[in-house]
This record gives sequence, C-alpha cells and structure tokens, in this order.
Amino acid sequence: MEALLTQTRILITTKTNPLSLPPPPSLPKPSLSLPNPLNQRTQLTHRRPLRVSASAQRAPASAAAEVAAASGLAVPSKMKAWVYSDYGDASVLNYDEGVSVPDLGEDQVLVRVVAAALNPVDFKRRLGKFKATDSPLPTVPGYDVAGIVVKVGSQVKTLKVGDEVYGDISEKALEGPKQFGSLAEYTAVEEKLLALKPKNLDFAQAASLPLAIETANEGLERSGFSSGKSILVLGGAGGVGSLVIQSLGVDLAIDYTKENFEELPEKFDVVYDAVGQCDKAVKAVKEGGSVVVLTGAASPPGFRFVVTSNGAALAKLNPFLESGKVKPIIDPKGPFPFSKVVEAFTYLETGRATGKVVIYPIP
Repeated sequence: MEALLTQTRILITTKTNPLSLPPPPSLPKPSLSLPNPLNQRTQLTHRRPLRVSASAQRAPASAAAEVAAASGLAVPSKMKAWVYSDYGDASVLNYDEGVSVPDLGEDQVLVRVVAAALNPVDFKRRLGKFKATDSPLPTVPGYDVAGIVVKVGSQVKTLKVGDEVYGDISEKALEGPKQFGSLAEYTAVEEKLLALKPKNLDFAQAASLPLAIETANEGLERSGFSSGKSILVLGGAGGVGSLVIQSLGVDLAIDYTKENFEELPEKFDVVYDAVGQCDKAVKAVKEGGSVVVLTGAASPPGFRFVVTSNGAALAKLNPFLESGKVKPIIDPKGPFPFSKVVEAFTYLETGRATGKVVIYPIP
C-alpha cells in the first residue's frame, strides 16, 4: 500500500452517490482511511454510500484505564466467550461464562480482548463452508482483535505485558484457524501476527482493521498495481473495498443499479472485485490487466487469494493510520455490545453493512 501513495482517479458505482453526502460527523479520534496511494486513475464501484464513523456510540474508556484494568488483574482460569458446537446459522452461537482461557504457546502472547470485529469469513466458517480444513469444534469465533497483552510466552522477543496490540489472530483464515478466537475475554496469539495499536486509534477502531486492511494491501500488491495505472473497485462500501478506496481516493461515483460497469467504454488496468462479480469484472479489464477476486468463482485474468496474517505488514501500515491518511470505517449501527453478538452476525449477513461490524466492549 505504501508503494501506491500517489494521486488517483476513482469511479465508484453505488446506489447513492457518496460524493453528494454531507460530510461525516467529526470523530473523537482520527478514524481510518487508507493511504492515498497511487498517482493514477482509479474507478470504483460500490453498493452503498460510505460513512466514516468513529465512535457513533459511547466513547471507549481511556486507554490508560483499560491498560490498568487489564494488567492489574490476575488471569483467571475461565472466561466469558461466544461458542458454537455445531455448524449452522447465527442461532448456533451460545454465550458461555465458563470457557477455559486458552493455553499459551512459547511464541504467543495472551491478549485481554477489548474489542473485536466480524468479517464475512466468520459467518462462512460458522456455516461450515470450509469445515474440512477448520479447527475442531467447539469454536470461539473471531479473527480481528484489539486488546492488551497480559502474559507472554518464553520465546516472545518484543511484546511485553501492558502493550496495546491489534491483529488478525489466525495466520491462514481457511486453513486451521484458531479454535479460540477473538469473541472472548482472552485469546492466545503468535507474536508475529500482532502489531502495536496505532496511537491515535481507540480499541474499537483498531479492531475494525486487521483482516480488511491486510487484504486490501496484499490484493493491490498481488495485482501489480502501481503509479499511473487505473483501477475499478467493486464493493466499495465493505470493509476491504472502503479501505482500497481510501487508499486511492475517489474521482467519480456511478449507480450500479442504473449503469452496467462492464459496458463502460473505458477499461482498467486492475479490477478489484470484493463482491463476487468476476464474470462482469473480466469484461471491464484491459488486455494484460488483472482482476483481484475475493469471493466467488474466478476466471482468467481473475485470481483469488486468501490473505496471510502478518503483524509486520500492519506495523508498516501504522504510519498511514497514525497520520490520518487511512481511517477506520465502522458501520454506524455499531459497535455492538458483547451481549449482541448474534445480532451483529445477523446484521453482517444481510450484506447491508457499510464499513466494519465491531463488537465493543468485551465483555
């Protein structure tokens, strides 16, 4: 993403023109927006207007207070968590106050979870879409986390108790993701998957970022996108698409319900498809261009990839977050309290979320 920081021209397709919306309310702390990478032309399609939300809800407790609370208590043997023992819809989720705190590996840190976020992969996993490579049931779901280190393994080299961190806790989302995820009071995570939380973001904002920003960044890198190239982004209101948009800026918005983007006379060097429309996306790309496909079937020149969690990548992106060039976008219905995880999953599965669905505070 850092390689792409130049101006760009972007076209968005959306039901409503996001550029005509009133400016978003001021945020308590800088919200995220992706670095304005490329000096290139960019077009983008997304399904609904973006709203940059910072805590359109109760303001989080101060970081100092949360650190003090987390580091001042002994780690219990049991914790509160959301668990499912069978695959299925959101009704399989159960709140359990007696889940064992996960054991700590030598290269891991134990994180007292302050906030978590949901991604489409969370409900696809719960539905059993990749049960053949999943970890054993029962499962505590959740990939994205922001919290405070309360214990460190013997081989941990950098992180220490009291550090405020964020990250995607499973290195491979579809291959053996962690059985004990982030929708719990505690989660054990390899040090290499975490980065220090950006100083200007609260925990809810930080939790909204890891999987989405790593996916946005890795997809742009894999596509060969560089300064001077054009890009069309499909699904700009979602967690990944909104970050790609922020990186590149927006030139123009079109309504995808009234105009077929694949029939535009202009073709693009890269099409970033976050919504599963590869069959149309390949018609909008230039010869020799590439189509990044995050979901659904991919046909040439489209390619699919599954992001690899990487704390070092997050650390490299932190300056863009701390400078405000990239801002987190949290769905205005959130954050959802820990008691409303079922409702948060149900809402995410409607496909109407704009930005990220965040769970805060935990518990």
